[in-house]
Formats: sequence, structure tokens, C-alpha cells
Amino acid sequence: MITLIEQAMAGRRRALARLMTLVENDETAARTIIRAVYPQTGKAQLIGVTGSPGSGKSTLVNEMAKSLRAGDQLVGIVAVDPSSPFSGGALLGDRVRMRDLAGDRGIFIRSMASRGSLGGLARTTGNVVRLMDAAGYNTILIETVGAGQAEVDIASAAHTTVVIEAPGMGDEIQSIKAGILEIADILVVNKADRPGADRTIRALKSMLQMGAGGRGSERMLQHGQMMEANKPAGASAQGGVDDSVADGAAAGGKWRVPVVATIATEGQGIGELMDSVAAHLRQLKAGDDWRVRELDRSRQEIGQLLRAEFMTRLMTAVPPAVREELIAAVAERAMDP
Repeated sequence: MITLIEQAMAGRRRALARLMTLVENDETAARTIIRAVYPQTGKAQLIGVTGSPGSGKSTLVNEMAKSLRAGDQLVGIVAVDPSSPFSGGALLGDRVRMRDLAGDRGIFIRSMASRGSLGGLARTTGNVVRLMDAAGYNTILIETVGAGQAEVDIASAAHTTVVIEAPGMGDEIQSIKAGILEIADILVVNKADRPGADRTIRALKSMLQMGAGGRGSERMLQHGQMMEANKPAGASAQGGVDDSVADGAAAGGKWRVPVVATIATEGQGIGELMDSVAAHLRQLKAGDDWRVRELDRSRQEIGQLLRAEFMTRLMTAVPPAVREELIAAVAERAMDP
């Protein structure tokens, strides 16, 4: 295994793919591999891309990767597809939409099945990302399942979270219901050539203003915490939305969530989106935000590992027959859960 790790770190793509398969399927091997490569991680920028099905996530990721490659960056892509609750299988079809990237040795695409994990990511996504990071990929794009309302794990897994909406799908309402708006570092209205795109953009800007507490507020909710912020971009003195105000700039040292319009199938708006991504990276590294996000990710990962370890020990300590008796007792209301 040591030879395989050395080959992967030296740029051997086949070795890297084999390590990823081991990490996904063999927990003991995963611990050995991650322990060996961990000191080489922490260099890559992690960009999460989430949004409802049909919003164009894969196409947008394809265009983002092409833009990054134009800047001579090594790009890793992790695309998580939903698993069947019945067979456990997954189509892994996201990479089909990334045909433009085939043959580019500077891009490594890994498709993963969610394997029943909620929150939009697979349980081993973090380890696969870590392997790409250690292998020298500068930027890693993480595309979530796309279930929509519950995909907030990406906020703690990525440095920059891109949330995609599409006109005519009611997604702005879903954002209010799900809190998706709160995890966004950058909001993208894709398929902006469709009717209603302008209305969607204005609705999202209005919700950003409401998220900041309305007119005159200096606090807003982002990533689950109330944060100090200046009046959000696009807010007029009367409390409406002023489209002439530029989004995405850091104001008073605080990040203002931009709303970017794109037509991914035609490559339109990608330059503005990548400028916002680059600006957010600068903002993170200008202060303590990068370290804060690293702490949040480490905190969540340790919690997940502890829960998994607890369940493993529980299954080992309590025989299957005893577990079934307890489950039956709960089902018959002889015992509470």
C-alpha cells in the first residue's frame, strides 16, 4: 500500500483512483491511507456546488473546470450521485455531462454514490477530496447529490459554497424553507436566458436583504451564525433592490453574497462567477475566515467519526438476536425507543 500511496502522490492517476476505491470500500485501509497522506493536505481550495435537480449543476461545474484549466490549475472534481434506496446502486451519470473534460490530464473526475448518506454528500467524500488535495490538485469542485432542501453538509465541507437556482422552478421559495440561502457564499441563477430569470435574481437579492435583517441592519445570518455585515449588495436606501450596485465585493472586511447570472450551456457568466470565487478566496485568506472554516470542517468530521465508531461498537457488543428483540419491543410499544 505504501508503494501505491507514493505513486499517487507522484502523479500516477491510476494509483490515485485505486486509493480512492480502497478509501470508499475498506475502512481499515482508509485509516491507513488517510493517516499517511494527511500531512500533505490543506492546500487546495474546495468549492462546493449545490442546487436542486435540473438547475444545471454538472454543466456549470464543467464550465468552471474549463475556466480553471485556462489558468493552468490542476482541477479535481467529485460528483456525488444519489443511490437507489432499493438496490443501493447509482447511475453515476454526472460525468456524462462533463464530456468536454475527457482527455485533459490536468483534471481528475471521481463519481461517487451517496450510499444512503443524507446532506448531499457521501460518507467518504471528505477522504476522496483529501486524496486529491494531497496529490496536488489546486482546486477541487464538489458537486452534491442535488436533492435540494437538505443539502447543507457542503457548507462545512467546502471553503466556498456556490448555490445554484434556476428560474421558473420555485427555488427561491425552497431557499426560504430549507435555509439553503444561508449556506451560500455565491448565488448563481443559471439558465438566465429563460423567462423569469430577472424576477428570480431580484427575489434572491431581496431575500439576501431580508436575511440581513431588513433596512439599516448590520447583522445577517450565514453558515448558521449571525455575522456582522454592511448593508448587502443591491440594497437601496429605501429598502428595495438597486441592480446598479455591484455584488460580491467585500465591504468593510465582510463578504457580501453576490448573485451571478449564468447560461452554462453557452459559457455565459462563467467569467463573472470565477471572479467571485477568486474574490471569496482572497477574502477568506485576508482574515481568520479560512482557519474558522477549517475548524468547522474538522469539528464536523470528528463528530461523524465518533458516531460511526459508536455504531460499530454497538453492533459488535449487542448480538443481532438481542437487537431484534429490542426493536420488536419498541414496535409493540412494550418499550420506548
